[in-house]
Amino acid sequence: MPLSDQDILQQVLQGDQKAFGEIVDRHKDRAMTLAMRILKNKQDAEEAVQDSFVRAYQALGRFEWRSSFSTWLYRIVFNVCSTALTRRGAPLVPIDNDMPEDRQVELHDPAAAPDVDLESSEVKKAILEEIDRLPAAYATVLTLFFLQEMSYAEIVEVTGSPLGTVKAQLFRGRTMLREALAARLGREETWGVSGMAASVV
Repeated sequence: MPLSDQDILQQVLQGDQKAFGEIVDRHKDRAMTLAMRILKNKQDAEEAVQDSFVRAYQALGRFEWRSSFSTWLYRIVFNVCSTALTRRGAPLVPIDNDMPEDRQVELHDPAAAPDVDLESSEVKKAILEEIDRLPAAYATVLTLFFLQEMSYAEIVEVTGSPLGTVKAQLFRGRTMLREALAARLGREETWGVSGMAASVV
């Protein structure tokens, strides 16, 4: 059975610095996905992810396991990327945080079955490319919720946004994604993107 993140990080804290390489290998792809959704630039995203792992390593002794390591790491990635956007003069700011509560309820079941064949490579490619094209705030929460299967509470922790803002961004982001996919693929189905986590990444 593979060691848990906590087991590996305990080895790191006990002096086995090489063990941190396994943590990097385990989380680098999803960290890169998140960084790309925010920064929209591969070189910038790679630098942000590298910086994030360095920061995580340096702060590891202060990590108290109140959340999973991945949630803590993605919070660091999010902060590093947000700082990079601010330096560009385009800060990542909360949007659509005033959506009525009854509109947000539609997102309460992240395990809902998809109503589209996600085994199709065409659909997988389209989903990822259209998420990339969304504004960073929407692309970020869609990535965390659907692709990385985080709970609302975890997304709140990662982004620092209020719960209502997270729900509103997910609702609007999914609507925008559904419309983009329908236009791109010439279909009018209701795209059940909530089931794509296991099929796309």
